[in-house]
Amino acid sequence: MGPTTSTSTPTGATIELEKLTKRYPGSGAPAVDSVNMEISAGELIVFVGPSGCGKSTTLKMINRLIEPTGGRIRIGGEDVTDMDPVRLRRKIGYAIQASGLFPHMTVAQNIALVPKMVGWPKARIASRVEEMLDLVGLEPGEFHGRYPRQLSGGQQQRVGVARALAADPPVLLMDEPFGAVDPITRDHLQDELIRLQHELHKTIVFVTHDFDEAIKLGDRIAVLRERSHIAQFDTPEAILTNPADAFVSGFVGAGAALKRLNLTRVRDVGITGCPTANVDDPLQDICDKLRSSGTSGMSGTSGTSGTSGTSGTSEILLLDKRGRPYKWLRRGDLMRAKGSLARAGTLVHATVTRDATVRDALEAVLTDNAGRVAVTGRRGEYTGVVDMETLMNSVHELLEADRLDAMEHRHELEEARTEQTHHEQEGVDSGEAKA
Repeated sequence: MGPTTSTSTPTGATIELEKLTKRYPGSGAPAVDSVNMEISAGELIVFVGPSGCGKSTTLKMINRLIEPTGGRIRIGGEDVTDMDPVRLRRKIGYAIQASGLFPHMTVAQNIALVPKMVGWPKARIASRVEEMLDLVGLEPGEFHGRYPRQLSGGQQQRVGVARALAADPPVLLMDEPFGAVDPITRDHLQDELIRLQHELHKTIVFVTHDFDEAIKLGDRIAVLRERSHIAQFDTPEAILTNPADAFVSGFVGAGAALKRLNLTRVRDVGITGCPTANVDDPLQDICDKLRSSGTSGMSGTSGTSGTSGTSGTSEILLLDKRGRPYKWLRRGDLMRAKGSLARAGTLVHATVTRDATVRDALEAVLTDNAGRVAVTGRRGEYTGVVDMETLMNSVHELLEADRLDAMEHRHELEEARTEQTHHEQEGVDSGEAKA
């Protein structure tokens, strides 16, 4: 982790919405109708619902980018409904789709914007910019002076999050922040947000239309109907296993058990090591490791701190100069490629982080067709592997738990029917006795 240290005490603030309402002139019905909600400090809450249901409007009323026409907003117990909105927004981080970075400002200038507005000294701002870049996994020396146009979509979103967190606000609002990037980058950004939240413990309100994203990220999910009426506000697992009504069931959709794969993280299923080599290693050393792989159970080198090796493999993972997964090399690859690393092996197309879900890991294993997937750290460096057998064991455990839950539910229903029949029979017997 970067300079910010993890703490068990939330650094976020409570949020209370009381009868929060928004009416637009000329509209018969309110866009948001009397929303009541309590969010604990350090929670990550996700608003999910159909387009036009008012979820983004509700989010924007929290920092009063949209002014409410009724109700109250309390943050950390303080009523901010009538606070100067500019002062309020400086206390709340805000991240949107496509990052919202100012194109004429460098990365450093974008991140420094709010600290500069609130009057931080230059030395403190400079230090904070470096800290924020490191926190979101971007090398300060490399990205400090770049402009947004020189960044990929994923890098822009990381900078957007860094800017939102720069003044250390207790609350972070995120309005579909990952909606404009490709699916692989989106998965990695989601993992990054989970990691950051483990470290920072902010109060985060996140808007999405993607229910799978809501399951993956949320401590609790608010499923919203029209006018932001709350259909169900509960944990992802509770919503998946016990949707409140048909509307919520429609969001859950088919395959609820498989969707629960988004609730289990790679870090929870067993990360091991594998033999590794570095592209700068002598070719003979790499050949020796390939010959011995599968018999020695050696642990990885070149960036494999803290991982234990696996035995029974006939391949090694080749790492690039930064210690990142580069190629899978198998016995015979170098002979077929006539001893050239450039032509040998299979490129690593997919990796996962420790915060990735089991579903992400399964997709990555299938993408690379290697029977395992490399697990990486915050800068893409190799930290271990997780294999298909481990992942499938996790799936089978989940399905077995679902089967037992279903059996228990059927048993409870049968007991309830038996008891109801018993009461009905008692009523009949009592009536006959009176007659």
